[in-house]
Amino acid sequence: MHLSKGLLTARQVLHRFRSHYHHRCFSAQPIYAHHDDFQNQVLVEGKASSRASILNRPDTLNALTTSMAARLKKLYESWEENPDIGFIMMKGSGRAFCAGADVVTLHQLLNEGKVEACKEFFGTLYRFIYLLGTYVKPHVAILDGITMGGGAGVSLPGQFRVATDKTVFATPECQLGFHPEAGASYYLSRLPGYLGEYLALTGERLNGVEMIACGLATHYSLNARLGWIEERLAKLITDDSSVINSSLEQYGDLVYPDKQSVLHRIETIDKCFGQDTVEEIIDALENEAASSYDEWYSRVLNKLKEASPLSLKVSLRSVREGRFQTLDQCLAREYRMSLNVISKKISNDFCEGVRARLVDKDYTPKWDPPRLEDVSKDMVNSYFSPLGEFEPELELPTAIREPFI
Repeated sequence: MHLSKGLLTARQVLHRFRSHYHHRCFSAQPIYAHHDDFQNQVLVEGKASSRASILNRPDTLNALTTSMAARLKKLYESWEENPDIGFIMMKGSGRAFCAGADVVTLHQLLNEGKVEACKEFFGTLYRFIYLLGTYVKPHVAILDGITMGGGAGVSLPGQFRVATDKTVFATPECQLGFHPEAGASYYLSRLPGYLGEYLALTGERLNGVEMIACGLATHYSLNARLGWIEERLAKLITDDSSVINSSLEQYGDLVYPDKQSVLHRIETIDKCFGQDTVEEIIDALENEAASSYDEWYSRVLNKLKEASPLSLKVSLRSVREGRFQTLDQCLAREYRMSLNVISKKISNDFCEGVRARLVDKDYTPKWDPPRLEDVSKDMVNSYFSPLGEFEPELELPTAIREPFI
């Protein structure tokens, strides 16, 4: 009963988020592609009263590139202005919706001193996310398969998010020396209780049922029924959100998290991850573990101890600040944080995390600083500091596209 009450509250809290806006795992795939492949990376399907953008890099789990983000932004701007188009869909090719962006290439670019190319990627991606988050037409994202990091960023701000029995969601950036971004501090901070802090710091996964239960998704359907949903939507001639919602519900399924779901631990998560600092979160988990034989505590503690200490503290603050910020404010702050990360002025944890987990694959990153107690307040503050007079902040068109709270 306690869980059901909590989940209902989550849906109420997220009601405006869904109505008005009508994750990034990192993939080891190239950010930049040849110009000849530009249009093929995002395909377009035209229907009677809708358009569908298809992320089309199945061999790379549809990892996002700078050119993909730029093409999406251009397409969505033109579709929004077209009175003959009532609503938009987004889906992925193959077994993933979108696994995020490419940190191996970012790692390579940084080692080659090509910081501007990395900045361009973040700026282009965040601008599209803001466009989607302020889109005036209904948007339906089919989150079938892997949906992580940037994949969540280019879908969750839309009005409708359809999860399936194949959906896998996570924000594992702390384990790579980075921070949950692409709007993650906005949507994670609006989850029930302190679930957002738990997901941000541990990188643990949610399935499709859990996504709809906590409010990240708006609808759930079995993968086998997606063909029916797409066929139904293709026949619609409307820009009415209620009509689209009814069509999605027609082929949807009523589901509940199984007994092993982390959502049944919401009270424990709130008790532990509601603490003020990362050190206090770990202490709370260890105290709970001392009086329990539950292996879940050990697994969570191991996740935290494997992550970059600096990333943990930066990410916790990011989610906490996100609770009181609009989408544009979250994106502008995350852009500042991302650029401070790739500058390597404070730490090289991002490149070290990618090296250890995705390049050399020795899985023994040498974090700097190596311990939580060595991470100073000044170090954390530096990631949130203005970029300086010679480095422009992320500019978003808030004057003409006002964000919702």
